[in-house]
Amino acid sequence: MTKDDGIWNHCTNSAIRRTARRLGQFYDEIISQSGLKSTQFSLMSQISLSGEPSLKTLADALIMDLSALGHTLKPLIRDGLVELVADDKDRRVKRARLTAVGQTKHATALAMWRDAQGRFDQTFGSEESARLRQTLAAISSMDLAPKTQPEK
Repeated sequence: MTKDDGIWNHCTNSAIRRTARRLGQFYDEIISQSGLKSTQFSLMSQISLSGEPSLKTLADALIMDLSALGHTLKPLIRDGLVELVADDKDRRVKRARLTAVGQTKHATALAMWRDAQGRFDQTFGSEESARLRQTLAAISSMDLAPKTQPEK
């Protein structure tokens, strides 16, 4: 590593985090006009795509633990965009769903997201963008847990 190199030239984790910050800023700038953060939009999109997912299913899809999901959901629930309902078969299981206000807010933000996504695809290239998403999906589904060492 030379003095002029950034750590992101040598560390995948640093490169991804740096890129995530840049993309987050880009999408936040556009989507914030809807009153949502891009992270809130992504969460609402996952709820919308999943129907009424259980909190466990939602956390797994977003690769979050339940406490982080709860923290992220709180402002959306407070603002009346998302509600938690008990599962029909197991009242202990909570499911998330968009309220009517949430569906309207999501639709507004979705139009803004489409603009942001179109701008990214135009700048980076549509094919490259699709390959990037495929690569990131593959990485996010990898089992990177440390292998346990056999007992001696």
